Amino acid sequence: MNPLTISVLCGATMLGSWALTRVVRSYALVRGVLDVPNERSSHAVPTPRGGGTAIVLATVSALCILALADALPWYVVVGFAGPGGIVAGAGLLDDLRHLRWRWRLLAHFGAAYTLLISMGGIRPITTFGDAVSGWLIWPIALLYIVWLINLTNFMDGIDGLAASEAVTVSAGGALLYAIAAPTADGWRVALVFAAAAGGFLIWNRPPASIFMGDVGSGFLGFSLAAMSLYARLVSPQMFWGWIVLLGVFVVDASMVLIRRILRGDQVFDAHRTHAYQHAAARWRTHGGVTLVVVALNLFWLLPLACLVALHRLEVVTGVVIAYAPLVIAAVWLGAGAPALTGQTRSARSTGENVGR
Repeated sequence: MNPLTISVLCGATMLGSWALTRVVRSYALVRGVLDVPNERSSHAVPTPRGGGTAIVLATVSALCILALADALPWYVVVGFAGPGGIVAGAGLLDDLRHLRWRWRLLAHFGAAYTLLISMGGIRPITTFGDAVSGWLIWPIALLYIVWLINLTNFMDGIDGLAASEAVTVSAGGALLYAIAAPTADGWRVALVFAAAAGGFLIWNRPPASIFMGDVGSGFLGFSLAAMSLYARLVSPQMFWGWIVLLGVFVVDASMVLIRRILRGDQVFDAHRTHAYQHAAARWRTHGGVTLVVVALNLFWLLPLACLVALHRLEVVTGVVIAYAPLVIAAVWLGAGAPALTGQTRSARSTGENVGR
């Protein structure tokens, strides 16, 4: 498949995602599938949710077209769409009627296991010169996938943030293929996924007309995990390049989780303690925070990810350099600290949806 054809497919995928999101939004408004503001929310008006369904359908459709055109092996499509559909299905059930967290986790672990089986298992991970393999590698890989699924759900709290992360990280991942493994086919998956997320982003940009819901955030997290692990089949450095690209979400969500566990909070309770939520409340804007994250992804993390993928920067050194300022920024913004009442009120007074 030549560059012009893949460009047309990406354009069609983006357009299809945009159109499907419009359909889902209309359905949600008619059926009353709305995110209603509560004491843990910052959006001011009820907003339709479930728009991530469009990302799922557009992505899977594009992958099938690639397979039919012999531009992608069918086992990749099945391995991506099958377990991804499990995660999306659990999220959709949670959007339509509350699904208990234990059942969501069961679906997530089942999808993660199915993905690893479809990949033929997982190769040893080399860190600090030693290989982590054997019985340790499977639980590490499973936890990695499940953590990214839930991490993306945690970070889907202000307009445009999760969708922008999906677009910039997956497009950056496609660039890693272009510079480090141009003969591999993973870049096609990354590009069509970015296009599908981009079509939804048109509706989700501040002020959001629709939220992606758990059906979208779960699928986004699973897709990012799957693409990073598929990249690892090409090169370990490619995998670590993806880890660098995911830095903003990984640092914020991980620091919040650690602080909440240490404080004895219920981990699965809704909250507004992420660094990006504090930033949105402090700056009284969604767009500004989302643009900062996009800028960090493009101008800080992407160059470092390229250096790692090209073996120009040692893995541990690259991850530390990439993550260190993100950790400092998260601490400064108060990641994991309870939201201040005054901040919440001032953020809501702007009329934007600041956190959900």
